[in-house]
Amino acid sequence: MTEVVNLVYLTTSVEVVGLSSWTLHDVPDQRGRSVIITGGNTGLGFQTASMFADKGADVLIACRDAARAAAAVDRIRARGPRGTVRAGSLDLADLDSVRAFAHEVLAGQERLDALVNNAAVMWTPLARTKQGFESQFGTNHLGHFALTGHLLPLLLRTPGARVTTVTSLAQTQGRIDFEDLNWRTRPYSTGAAYGQSKLANMLFVLELDRRLRAAALDLTVTASHPGWTSTELTRHSPAFLQRVSRWIGMRPDKGALTTMRAATDPGAPGGSYWGPRRLFETKGRPGPARIIRRAQDTAVAARLWAESTRLTGVGFPLAARTGQTG
Repeated sequence: MTEVVNLVYLTTSVEVVGLSSWTLHDVPDQRGRSVIITGGNTGLGFQTASMFADKGADVLIACRDAARAAAAVDRIRARGPRGTVRAGSLDLADLDSVRAFAHEVLAGQERLDALVNNAAVMWTPLARTKQGFESQFGTNHLGHFALTGHLLPLLLRTPGARVTTVTSLAQTQGRIDFEDLNWRTRPYSTGAAYGQSKLANMLFVLELDRRLRAAALDLTVTASHPGWTSTELTRHSPAFLQRVSRWIGMRPDKGALTTMRAATDPGAPGGSYWGPRRLFETKGRPGPARIIRRAQDTAVAARLWAESTRLTGVGFPLAARTGQTG
């Protein structure tokens, strides 16, 4: 039942405000803009990549499966987008791969207007990344933390650049266990591990936004969640839940609109969070989402930042400007 609660997030504490009419037509022209999307070969990532390309962006899909990435590129190109699309090799579960991918980007691109941290694994059995981290925390949080840190110099050189991280309603069930972040001693729970990784995503976004604002740097950091969207991300969930998700979940192209709004809406400020506006944020068009209290804990966020820096060995080049370490 924990997995069901993580996905559905039915809680009466959510305040549903006025519905938004924001649609794909509201996405600004993206011609001349360079975009990287992790996990852009399937599900939400594929739809996000397609939308960016349709709007004229130069899109780089970053994923670990070369064959699936190539197939996704072919599918997007077949749509006749105004922009371009290509694939790059990135395994977020391997920090060496993250470093190599970022090195190629830094060497080959003059600008990076948008980084969309979209890729994720969900409800997987206990597994370890190449560096020994629990797979959901290591992939969903640490991989994206390291990638953003490596690419930060290029983002900061690009006027008006933006970083958008896709989290989940499952963060409401998340707890950051600093005594056992990587599930070495406590009994493993797939749902709790996923919730921890998604709460870590949100804490990262808000902490990075605070540091950027303190340094008065021109980089906007936002977060989004897709509500209940039916994608293959649920493949490790119980069979009945997969069937229910296909029946009542939004289509990926609808769920991806929250990502697009967070990544492109000029009215989306740094530190903002976007999600569907109906049925306790599970469905509907994108609008402001509720940031839970645990995600606003600045002490936890600062400690998680320090631990993430230690575990990945990746620092953010902000210390000299902010007086902060890490």
